[in-house]
Amino acid sequence: MTARKKKTLWRALMHLLVILIFTGILLFGLALGALCIAETNPPPVSQDSEAVIVLGCQVYPSGEVSPQLELRLEAALDTYRAKPRLIIACGAQGASEPGPEGQIMRDWLISRGIPETDVIAECESRNTRQNLQYAKALLPDTVSQVTIITSDYHLPRAMALARDLGLCADGIGSPCRPEIQHWAKNHFREVLSWGKYLAEKVLGEN
Repeated sequence: MTARKKKTLWRALMHLLVILIFTGILLFGLALGALCIAETNPPPVSQDSEAVIVLGCQVYPSGEVSPQLELRLEAALDTYRAKPRLIIACGAQGASEPGPEGQIMRDWLISRGIPETDVIAECESRNTRQNLQYAKALLPDTVSQVTIITSDYHLPRAMALARDLGLCADGIGSPCRPEIQHWAKNHFREVLSWGKYLAEKVLGEN
């Protein structure tokens, strides 16, 4: 191959790379915009809900719940006070966590007045799909509709997974921490998680 042809090929490859990068940024921006719209338009909450599923989040090594998890738990507490019902708190133990998230969440709720008999800790799930799948297995047979509580940016995907699992559910999204670094990290990560979810749907893996 002559030097001129090599230069032409190199230039074509660079143009293709620029197009791919631009397309990727455009698609990511569109996905982020769609996520922001979805999280501000949650599904209506039904008064017929018979149980609540609270999805886990980070617990600090000290045993203190993270601010993002505390917001989810406060939403669960408000929901229970409006209508007492069974709560399932979901989440396994992370690498730096002192115990399973589900158990720590259960303790947090009980310490604020919810009867022990009304809170079940699900301590084995390690992702959103497992949160819902394992919580579903713990629901009494009499429960036909549930309310899912998680962060607002996470709720749309949680609802999609709930539908995949055959759960009749509505949802409540607690606010994301307003600091820009937390907002950006959580939303960007959620866009990537949506990409993984959709890819698995196309490949028939979920």
